[in-house]
Amino acid sequence: MDISLEIFSPVQQIHHELFKSREVEVFVKRDDMIHPLISGNKWRKLKYLLKKSQAENKSHLVTFGGAFSNHLLATAAAAAKFGFKATGIVRGEEVENDTLFLCKLHGMQLLFTDRDSYRDKPALFEKYFGCDSDAFFIDEGGASAEGAQGCSELVTELDQHFDHIICACGTGTTAAGIINGLQQHAPDTRFNAVPVFKNGEFMREEIDRFLLSPSGYQLHTDYHFGGYSKTKPELIDFIRQFTASTGILIEPIYTGKMFYALFDLIEKGQFKPGSRILAIHTGGLWGILGMRDKF
Repeated sequence: MDISLEIFSPVQQIHHELFKSREVEVFVKRDDMIHPLISGNKWRKLKYLLKKSQAENKSHLVTFGGAFSNHLLATAAAAAKFGFKATGIVRGEEVENDTLFLCKLHGMQLLFTDRDSYRDKPALFEKYFGCDSDAFFIDEGGASAEGAQGCSELVTELDQHFDHIICACGTGTTAAGIINGLQQHAPDTRFNAVPVFKNGEFMREEIDRFLLSPSGYQLHTDYHFGGYSKTKPELIDFIRQFTASTGILIEPIYTGKMFYALFDLIEKGQFKPGSRILAIHTGGLWGILGMRDKF
């Protein structure tokens, strides 16, 4: 089977009085529109991993994530679409929620494991599937050189110049891929990464391991709101206002933090007047289901 999706990811300009006052233009790369479930960077990171598994005659995708993982859901949907079996190894005690319901609906088998064991994913894979010659290991979030390769293709879809690109950062794979793409096709564009983890300076090492060659980029580490999956009232208020004013849905784990950072950086004058800025909407909107109580 041909492993491909028809990419629909338009670039949309958004407007705000802040942008006008700081004399910048802001655009959004709508990767959230690629697919309802295999959306955003999830598809880009899975694409070449699925091709690799197919080339190796592997028919069973085994991957990892938390109970509200968009990556688990995207992998489940991709497996169903392209004819693979799928297993998700889930961090923490056994639970039921909307995300896992959708994973199971797409045929994914779920295995729950304690958090200590979860830290060594290759060992878990070997424990449960070491004797399964059909099993194919996919790291949490699709972190891999193949994932970075898929994300690099985003740059080739751009038909106009941007001075800056900004993106949320979890595993570093998406950031590395985009930076690789910029090095090849748009070296004058500056990349800005917004880590969603506390003490996110470690993300530089995660990004650098997938870079094809050394590159300069900016890490903005002050927008984690307490850490991964953490939030604060000001972030929730921002998400409400942004979604209501633009019609673009964002969530508190990744895209909400990235757009909050973008607005704050513009407010602080971090971008020169005349700058054209592209924000990457990395999808993952189903993650908001696990945070409804925050709203």
